[in-house]
Amino acid sequence: MNPTSSAAPKALLELKTALFHGFKSFNQLKHIHARLIRTGFEQNNYLLNLLLKYILNNFNNPNYAKLVFNQTQEPNIFLYNTMIRGLVSNDCFHQSVEFFKLMRKDGFLPNNFTFPFLLKSCARLVDFELGVKAHTLVVKGGFDCDVFVKTGLVCFYARCGFLDDAHNVFDDIPEKNVVSWTAIMTGYIDFGKFREAIELFRRSLEMGLSPDSFTLVRVLSACSCVGDVSSGEWIHRYAAEMGMGRNVFVNTALVDMYAKCGNLARAREVFDEMVEKDVVSWSAMIQGYAANGLPKEALELFHKMQGENLRPDCYSMVGVLSASAKLGALEVGESATRLMEMDEFFSNAVLGTALIDMYAKCGRMFSAWEIFKQVKVKDRVIWNAVISGLAMHGHVKSAFCCFGQVEKHGMKPDGNTFMGLLCACTHAGLVDDGRKYFRSMTHLYSLERNIEHYGCMVDLLGRAGLLDEAHSLIESMPMKANAIIWGALLSGCRLHRDTKLAEHVLKQLIELEPWNSGNYVLLSNIYASNNKWDDSEKIRSTMNERRMQKIPAYSWIEIDGIVHEFLVGDTYHPISDKIYDKLSELSKELREAGYVPKTEYVLFDIEEEEKEHFVGCHSEKLALAFGLLSTKASDVIRIIKNLRICGDCHTFFKLISKITEREIILRDNNRFHCFTKGSCSCGDYW
Repeated sequence: MNPTSSAAPKALLELKTALFHGFKSFNQLKHIHARLIRTGFEQNNYLLNLLLKYILNNFNNPNYAKLVFNQTQEPNIFLYNTMIRGLVSNDCFHQSVEFFKLMRKDGFLPNNFTFPFLLKSCARLVDFELGVKAHTLVVKGGFDCDVFVKTGLVCFYARCGFLDDAHNVFDDIPEKNVVSWTAIMTGYIDFGKFREAIELFRRSLEMGLSPDSFTLVRVLSACSCVGDVSSGEWIHRYAAEMGMGRNVFVNTALVDMYAKCGNLARAREVFDEMVEKDVVSWSAMIQGYAANGLPKEALELFHKMQGENLRPDCYSMVGVLSASAKLGALEVGESATRLMEMDEFFSNAVLGTALIDMYAKCGRMFSAWEIFKQVKVKDRVIWNAVISGLAMHGHVKSAFCCFGQVEKHGMKPDGNTFMGLLCACTHAGLVDDGRKYFRSMTHLYSLERNIEHYGCMVDLLGRAGLLDEAHSLIESMPMKANAIIWGALLSGCRLHRDTKLAEHVLKQLIELEPWNSGNYVLLSNIYASNNKWDDSEKIRSTMNERRMQKIPAYSWIEIDGIVHEFLVGDTYHPISDKIYDKLSELSKELREAGYVPKTEYVLFDIEEEEKEHFVGCHSEKLALAFGLLSTKASDVIRIIKNLRICGDCHTFFKLISKITEREIILRDNNRFHCFTKGSCSCGDYW
């Protein structure tokens, strides 16, 4: 049909009506395109512009859009702008820049609709040279007073790291809107200048700005990063006053902020009050519990989320796997992973790392290694996770080999890499290797040692009996030693019964943590292990006078997806009587085999018979007895303990593994112990 005939206006109207009313499928769109060609309107730029908008914005098909555009004989500025904008919305930043260059080659001048999207491409590609040229064209074209163009420039300079230039452009905007303010705040947040971003938000309110939900979410993220709960609470009140108390995005940001600032009660309060919750809201609360040492609460909330028929996303899954790792809840972790396709774990580095960490901390290093092998893109974080896992399990040579592979693949190790290596050396008592890696951090890799690296070395030297060297290392540190450093040395003093140095160390610890009962308990234990009961009792009396409580020892064991918790002398479990009967039965068998309880680990001046009672009901022994009662003979028993396993329990577990022919894996706060056939994977060095 000739578009100039009398039927042309009617056909044009039909096509406009069809395009404006939309359609449900891409095939229907192709039919409209075919009608354009059949009726001779394939070169009508107005209709083509509508068509391109649908292709790019509704169906996200940039390749088809380019085919349509390339058939246009006389494109205009509107078609170019539609293509540039649509390609940016589809994250095709390189292609949008190419279209801009093609537009300039065809002699078209960019306008205020071109620049914001061109500048976004320059920002995402960090193409500083082109962005500066665009800025020049902005000034030449007289668009330097356009708030949207200037906001695009703010985003560009901020994204490229030129915050001063971004701020200068921002200050030049005559009438700043909420997008402009959010752009400059986001620039500061992206470069870690969180307090400056919070201050900018305060300024924006003083200027009479009414922020939208996106602005509030961004500034709350800044509060989260610096732990500024007071500013977060003020923003919370402001959001409520502004009528945003029911906004799911703002409320989710509040949950995240309170959780990251450690106020879990307030986070849960906001979460429970939310009328509408999406998977992101649930994820924020689950991760908050997991990150703040409340793994049981994280898993309970995850089960509630499942009851709402919500499929977990990456963030909730990471929280669940982290909580499972802390509790040693292998069955729960594996059950959760079945809610997602395994390929998601292999293609997503964050998910892959979380799964590797879960398996490693649940005592299944073989499974962790299998996941690691299948992860498609192995970044440094994943390598660090597997190195740390191998170190934790005592596979020292394998950890060293992985470090060699990191270098072979051209990745530069970071501080976390060396933490894994130093921990491996500590678990195996490899002092020379530890010294080598510690020195190489600065000499070969130009990495700054942090306090955790010094802590590992002090621990390594202390365990090896090199207490003077460990003490000298502390004295030479470029930063002030914290309680962890002195605590590591104190552990070495306990192991080698150096009460003189321990007293000096304790003075430092009391100065740093005057109300930490663990410092007093450890010194009391040192005195007691040397039969200095009077000195030990004085320490205990001091604790009583100050009403200080010893950190209780907990042990956890997972049976059929349920985590059971035990305390020393615990009688709260429903089958407590059977557990103690089983312990008595085991103790009798061990005594017949020559086992004598090591009562020197009960550090109180009480009668020998009473000492044996105390060592007989340590939390890990109760968990073990329950595990033997509740599992099949072929099952591996896995136990998690929050403190270090004592020497008597360590001997007890070795003998039980022999007489029951069971494999027992225990993870204490230091490392894994795999008990089989009467021996332990740690080689009695822990």
